Order: sequence, then structure tokens, then C-alpha cells
Amino acid sequence: MARFCPLFSSSSGNCTYIGAGRGGILIDAGVSAKRLEQALADREINPTSIEALFITHEHSDHIGGVRVFAARHKIPVYASAGTLRGMEQAGVCGGVDARELPLDTPIAVGEMSVTAFPTPHDTAGSTGYVVTTSDGRTLAVATDMGTVTDRVRQVLCGCDAVLIESNYDQHMLEVGPYPYPLKQRIAAKTGHLCNDDCAAVLPTLVQSGVSHLFLGHLSPHNNLPVLAEQTAQNALNAAGLRPDVDYRLHIAERVGTHPVWYL
Repeated sequence: MARFCPLFSSSSGNCTYIGAGRGGILIDAGVSAKRLEQALADREINPTSIEALFITHEHSDHIGGVRVFAARHKIPVYASAGTLRGMEQAGVCGGVDARELPLDTPIAVGEMSVTAFPTPHDTAGSTGYVVTTSDGRTLAVATDMGTVTDRVRQVLCGCDAVLIESNYDQHMLEVGPYPYPLKQRIAAKTGHLCNDDCAAVLPTLVQSGVSHLFLGHLSPHNNLPVLAEQTAQNALNAAGLRPDVDYRLHIAERVGTHPVWYL
């Protein structure tokens, strides 16, 4: 049975747990090893059961705890070639078993198959991940992307669960405190995904078979959970899709209090 849990999800730190059988993986480790270990313990997950870390890109909110956690528990770290270069420049690869993972090339980790796919973000090799378990469940993580490309849409369609970015509300970003260049970066096609653009793709995902939608990487300054949820709900309602019948919608909280979901 597949297990899924967003442990942390925001610009302050990101980490998602996916498990199958006796093992599991983490996608990103953007908080301290101490906080990560506590989040796992709170859900009765032993760090020794984590078989690999997969990193989406080298921004600090995705790699902050990689070096200590991976070295302490002797866990291999996988990322694209571009992301590995960025991690090396950030000094987080020392003492870590870092391994390059080519795009669109599945690898076996325990009872799972993990494949990286490209995402449009302002780094050298940003990726999302799709994970298939031995019992046929498919789960995907797609955050830090300025737009939903055809490739991203193709990968996400048909999954059982998807964590997708709903980073900012357009009005809040426009009137918020960020300097103009940063606002431009966030709103760019290689920046982050706004609530409206996220919501626009959700009906297609549900119609393709996605039953669990997690809205993640919400900005603490340019978004509110209620806005992200309502924007998503409006798009799903307009498509005639029924909550708790056709799909379940979740907000991946900044510091997750979610239990582990079993699929």
C-alpha cells in the first residue's frame, strides 16, 4: 500500500514523504535534519526506513537539511546533473553519496520506481518526480514551476495522488511588500505557479483519474490557504466534479500536521 505525506511545504522549507512496503523516500529536504527527524518520528516513521532522497532543485528551501540528514543516515541523494552542480556550489554534497538521475529514466528504490521529469523553474535542472509503487499506485510531486507545460500535464494525468504548486494569489503578489524585481521573478514562466493557473489544470487531472490533490508550496506572504483552496474548488465545481466523490482536495500546510495518507 502506498503512503504519502507532505511534511513541510512552503518557501521556508519543503519535504514530502512517499512510502511503500517497509521503505520510503523523501523528495527534498529543505529544513534542518533535526526538524525532519522530528516530523518523521511524529508519524512513527523511522529514518532508517528512508532509502533515498530525491532533490527537485538547489534552492535553499529544498536542500537545507540534505547534507546532515543524508550523511547521518547514510542515504543516497539523487538529482539532475544541473541540480547536483548547484548543490556542490552550495556546499551540501560533502560527505554525501550524491548520484545523478537523468530525466525520464526510472530507477528502482525498494518497492518503488522513481522518475524525474523537467519543470520550468529558474535553475539549471529543476525537476518533479513521479513514483510508482509495486502495487501500481502512482504519486507525483510538481512544485516550483512558472507554468504547467505539456510534459508536466502528461506526467500528472492518471496519477493517484498529485502534490502541485499553488504558490501565490495574483492580487496579493501585486500589492504585497516584495520589491518589483522579485515580483517579476515569481510571476515569470520560470517562477512559481499562481492559484489561478494551478486551478485551471485540476479538472483535467481529476478527469484523468487523480483522486487526491494536494496544493503545495503556498507563499506565507502572497497567499492564504483559503484563497488557494477556494480558487481550486471553484474550477473543479465549474467542471461538474464533486468533492469527496470524484476527488479529495488537501492543503499541504507550511509545517504539516497531515497524517500519512494511505492509497
